[in-house]
Amino acid sequence: MLTLYVIKSCDTCRLARKALDGKGIPYHIHDLREDGLSTALLEHLLERLPVLTLLNKRSTTWRNLDDADKQDVDANKARRLMLAHPTLLKRPILDTGDEILLGYRDGDYDGLSG
Repeated sequence: MLTLYVIKSCDTCRLARKALDGKGIPYHIHDLREDGLSTALLEHLLERLPVLTLLNKRSTTWRNLDDADKQDVDANKARRLMLAHPTLLKRPILDTGDEILLGYRDGDYDGLSG
């Protein structure tokens, strides 16, 4: 089964859910704020996505970090920040089992079937 990693208040995540629902595709929701982010899950995502691609520097969480946390971000620091603040992950993230799709724009899930 597909897993959709979201934050329930995220508008783009709602659009992704609506697209999957509209296609009748079953999926499991993992809310990053409520369900958290384990080291194992982060490493699973990073097997297919570069760490700095996954880091959302446009998020409210990023803007609220101390300036020291936002400076000199390398892969290790990004991992630590994302584990401490799961809402720093770009989203939605759709794990199909074969690939991981980051973000959502209309039509991104057209190739999926239920």
